[in-house]
Amino acid sequence: MVVQYINDFRVVLEGFVSTEARLAATVVLTVAAVVTAIVLAPRIVRLVRRSISNRFFGHERVPFEPPEFDWRLPVMAVVRTIQLAVFLGVSLAVMVVWGFVDLALTTVAAMAAMIPTLVRGLITIGLIGGTLVAIDMLETSVEEYAEESDTINQHQQGIVFHVLQAVVLIGAAIVALSVWGVNLGGLLVGAGFLGIVIGTAARTTIGSFIAGFVLMFSRPFKIGDWVAINDDEGIITDITIINTRIRNPAGEEVVIPNLHVANATVTNRTSLERLRLSVDVGIDYEADLELAEELIEETLVDVSHSVDNPTPQVIPKSFGDSAIVLECRFWIDHPSAAKRAMATAEVVREVKATLDDAGVKIPYPQRELLGREEAGGFQVSGATGSKSAAEPTLANDGGDSASQ
Repeated sequence: MVVQYINDFRVVLEGFVSTEARLAATVVLTVAAVVTAIVLAPRIVRLVRRSISNRFFGHERVPFEPPEFDWRLPVMAVVRTIQLAVFLGVSLAVMVVWGFVDLALTTVAAMAAMIPTLVRGLITIGLIGGTLVAIDMLETSVEEYAEESDTINQHQQGIVFHVLQAVVLIGAAIVALSVWGVNLGGLLVGAGFLGIVIGTAARTTIGSFIAGFVLMFSRPFKIGDWVAINDDEGIITDITIINTRIRNPAGEEVVIPNLHVANATVTNRTSLERLRLSVDVGIDYEADLELAEELIEETLVDVSHSVDNPTPQVIPKSFGDSAIVLECRFWIDHPSAAKRAMATAEVVREVKATLDDAGVKIPYPQRELLGREEAGGFQVSGATGSKSAAEPTLANDGGDSASQ
């Protein structure tokens, strides 16, 4: 049916045999083309675009705002495509009117041969536009979810968006290659071989990359936390997909691969916003133990860096060589390495002053020497030879050595 209409239209055009008729037909075709391409095409495309926008992004049907995407590029592309098609059609019609039928047929045949390529190009352009719209909508959705949820921070939001963006781009690239007839099987085989080579050469980097995702979702710490990772201690300053950076108390920045972080013992000292510290102090065996405990507890309560809840505690810990060891337990809030050092120093100074004022002795290390009972104990002998009487010596009658 379409071929019949084309043949009929061709016969009509070929019927213009006089020059005047051909000129008149050319003018009519040109005017019609100008009106269609310049006046009608932009209005029709804008009307369709407005209808689609109201249909899919209207407030009454969809509860979210349309993505901030510039629709002028697709609209202008569609308008220019229609205008090009109109002028090509008019040009072919004018060729037929003026008797260049063979040239018109050759042009039509060439254009027909280009149709598959043109269709693929249009599909690719549409795919690119759809990918840009999808990425823009994806970014908006991730931002809205991050604002409404407390389970994802800004760093995780960026990583999630970039991962999803990469997935969308890879999917679009695969579809585009399929449209152009690229052999994906051979491409995947080559990519797999290349992946094996890269994976073998960069095992540590890839391991850190994977560990970065594990840390992102397990969230053992966040930026600003005071942590200890094996033997490294400091404040978390940055968390990337490959490594973690901490600043230690000396002001040095330590870079730890995420693979090592994932396999290490991580101690987060700020996760509860408070930290318990302890200081050991020894008191004399002859001192009043209960009085010493009471005095130290009162001192810990008055320490400026110590919090009242939980209350400080003094626990008898062990029998030392020269003293009874008491463990002074107290808590600080908003812990940091500097605050821990200042609190510990203040506790040592205040406890020492309190015990000195109360006359509770903090003994030096000392030893008690006893002789064996069956050997008669120790005897003090007088000085002989060059030794003076002021320097007595200890002697054991039984010949046994002194015991500690």
